[in-house]
Amino acid sequence: MLQLNVKNETSRLRAVVLGTATSNGPTPTIEEAYDPKSLEHIKAGTYPVEADMVNEMEAFNKVFQKYDVKVFRPQIIENYNQIFARDIGFVIDDIFIKANILPDRERELDAIQYVIDQIDPKKVVRLPEEVHIEGGDVMPWNEYIFIGTYKGSDYKDYITARTNMQGVNYIKELFPNKIVKEFDLVKSKIEPRDNALHLDCCFQPVGTNKGIIYKSGFREEADYMFLVNLFGKENLFHIEREEMYHMNSNVFSIAPDVVVSEKNFTRLNNWLRENGFTVEEIPYAEIAKQEGLLRCSTLPLIRD
Repeated sequence: MLQLNVKNETSRLRAVVLGTATSNGPTPTIEEAYDPKSLEHIKAGTYPVEADMVNEMEAFNKVFQKYDVKVFRPQIIENYNQIFARDIGFVIDDIFIKANILPDRERELDAIQYVIDQIDPKKVVRLPEEVHIEGGDVMPWNEYIFIGTYKGSDYKDYITARTNMQGVNYIKELFPNKIVKEFDLVKSKIEPRDNALHLDCCFQPVGTNKGIIYKSGFREEADYMFLVNLFGKENLFHIEREEMYHMNSNVFSIAPDVVVSEKNFTRLNNWLRENGFTVEEIPYAEIAKQEGLLRCSTLPLIRD
């Protein structure tokens, strides 16, 4: 049996689900695009090809092997995108929560059923239908759970709005001893530079007291200020609009002092090193074209 344990974003990782780009299927049509960034690349003819994405994910896998992390991969569904494991489920403390994802992604959960079968069934939660929540919006941070949401009355019009207030309230009930703090995110169906698809597109903690943040990803200044006050402005690395577009906040921590990052994130990677982090740089720019990066591709199961 897997003894799940995830209390925060950065403690030493022991077991993880890493998505797969194998048999990723043909380039989607314009109508099939889920987010504005994929749409942009479909239109431009620059949508990533499978071989490049497989290589990028293999580079990520090699870093996990280097740090002796147990890696589970989804079973392959023919011609299907299974890169973003974070969307389909997440772990808080010792509970595995199956996300309510876009209906045509349900098969992705089936592909990791062999992992879920290794978890105590009493520790696996399936969300009710009206509760929308995706793993990219959920960040356990010790006594806190940070959740990205969208509070606009036009929620249902946005395919980029993935977590609703019912989702926030459900997590509050499930974890009564935690401080659940939601953040209202900026959404756009047409401009990827103004679309915080998930909370990890505009914020992510690193180390024990630092974070990467994009101020304009928050609809309310008070939400941004909450994080500034909690972490301290001097501990936050502020990214620019173009860096947000390239997903600079979507790195992944293997330990409090080890961060996996995209090799082109020069300004961020330098800051991380200056602050004492080991930065494992890998190529991930092709996968980034689908508005997802390193954190999106992972589903941590066990941390220290």
